[in-house]
Amino acid sequence: MINNKVLAIVLGGGQGSRLYPLTDKRSKPAVPIAGKYRLVDIPISNCINADIKRIFVLTQFNSASLNKHIKNTYHFSFFSSAFVDVLAAEQTPNNKTWFQGTADAVRQSMHHFLNHDFEYALILSGDQLYQMDYDKMIETHEESGAEISIATIPVNEKDAPGFGILKANEEDIITSFIEKPDASLLPEWTSDVSDEMKAQGRNYLASMGIYVFNRGLLEKLMDNPDTNDFGKEIIPQSIEKHKTLSYQYEGYWTDIGTVDSFFEANLGLTDDIPKFDLYDRTKRIYTHARMLPTTKVAGTSLDRAVIAEGCIISAAKIEKSVIGIRSRIGKESTVINTYMMGSDYYETLEDIESEKIEILMGIGERCFIKNCILDKNCRIGDDVRINGGPHLKDAETDTYCIKDGIVVVKNGATIPKGFII
Repeated sequence: MINNKVLAIVLGGGQGSRLYPLTDKRSKPAVPIAGKYRLVDIPISNCINADIKRIFVLTQFNSASLNKHIKNTYHFSFFSSAFVDVLAAEQTPNNKTWFQGTADAVRQSMHHFLNHDFEYALILSGDQLYQMDYDKMIETHEESGAEISIATIPVNEKDAPGFGILKANEEDIITSFIEKPDASLLPEWTSDVSDEMKAQGRNYLASMGIYVFNRGLLEKLMDNPDTNDFGKEIIPQSIEKHKTLSYQYEGYWTDIGTVDSFFEANLGLTDDIPKFDLYDRTKRIYTHARMLPTTKVAGTSLDRAVIAEGCIISAAKIEKSVIGIRSRIGKESTVINTYMMGSDYYETLEDIESEKIEILMGIGERCFIKNCILDKNCRIGDDVRINGGPHLKDAETDTYCIKDGIVVVKNGATIPKGFII
């Protein structure tokens, strides 16, 4: 089988400052998404669906929760070679620095990879939302005789300056590449795309940050300590020297780089036909198997709501919102355009009485919550009103942060009764 020849490497990304405060206490791949998953579950699930079951996840910031999630989630048979391992940045006698970029992260971890038998390295990003058949990409790579393959997606003129843009010939071999081009250069960078993509004005091929490298070439490229990044250095320098294939993908794909893109991706799951399909049996997304009770709803009007398991909901109304595991929402509360991540545990009556907890985890009674992200284990007191939107300026306090009109209540924060944002 071709997939026995593949080793997958998931890049955990840097400090994730654009996703702050969601990355204040966790790495980007560990950020909860869709009410019950973590971002890292996306590339790992795509690998498992393609029968690629030797996976390394590289990270260096706040990796404790990511380690815990992976340890509790991905268990394979004792009699198989399958594994998902986290490699945190480590200082060694030969290297005393942290990861300096995507390529440097792979370089510093190469001694771990080379302990395994593989022909192709599949390099993935840990902060993207998509469902892709990696096995088809690897088969195309092998059949074409390429040394490098890059997954590409057609984008429009507005989005193109945010990506690495490339051009390919009739055989899909990449002939030129430019990282984040100025808008004035774009007329020279249009590519041949499908009629459907043309109709949408998506005429530019963007790198998705998903690569296949032949093992021998990857070893050779990693010998050069002066190249730290795949997109900025390795790929542009390799195109003329090594046969590099564009593998075009036209499905749903989004880069979860900012609070705004994260918010939109989650609320998109409430659409009648969501672009990211969690219900496709052939492209399942796996996560930690929690033994939670069913969700209980009383007296609530629900419209386009995605609700995870283990919730206790007495709200008046929930509209276009994603409600995460173990969420509690009190009577007469309204929740609109909100992603509530939920809680890591339940508070028992004994805990509430013995610790004299006045504001319980979750949303209290008579609250109004709109255009908001509630991180894990938040406590929202009764009669709180949070009305996010473009009328709010960016700001930060100890308990919440406002970015692009979205109010993000921080992990474990308490918002006092009657508070208004």
